[in-house]
Amino acid sequence: MVNEEHMRIAASPGRRLIGVGAMAGLGGLLLYLALTEASMGLSWKLVLSAGGAVSLWMAHRMWEATGHALILTDEALMDSDGTVIARLDNVEKVDRSAFAMKPSNGFLIVLKQPGPRVWRPGLWWRIGRRVAVGGVTNGAHTRPMADMMKLKLASDRDL
Repeated sequence: MVNEEHMRIAASPGRRLIGVGAMAGLGGLLLYLALTEASMGLSWKLVLSAGGAVSLWMAHRMWEATGHALILTDEALMDSDGTVIARLDNVEKVDRSAFAMKPSNGFLIVLKQPGPRVWRPGLWWRIGRRVAVGGVTNGAHTRPMADMMKLKLASDRDL
């Protein structure tokens, strides 16, 4: 069987800018408050500084992660850097219902066997048997990918 690319989704440029901008703005605001508020105690200044630094680090991580694309092939859902997110023979179910714990405009994959923890903010994460895809992706692209995965799983189980 040829490992053919069936679908590719990437972060929407507008959503990417808004998500990273919001995180960077929060970090900047927290650092600004920590540096300019004279009536605040030292412990609060340290807490705000730490929060600001973490937010700026998160904005950087999100910018890097959302520069990648997700690729669905015959065998797996993969990151464009080559990381295998979920092999299709290890997928138990794909859930894009309203009550699934999933990112905005995304879907949840439940694996048969757990994988290592990975977190690509704004694009996908994996903890144990759960893989969540979405965030800054366009829902009009992630829904068809989830549906295609469901169809591939159903056809593989019928064989």
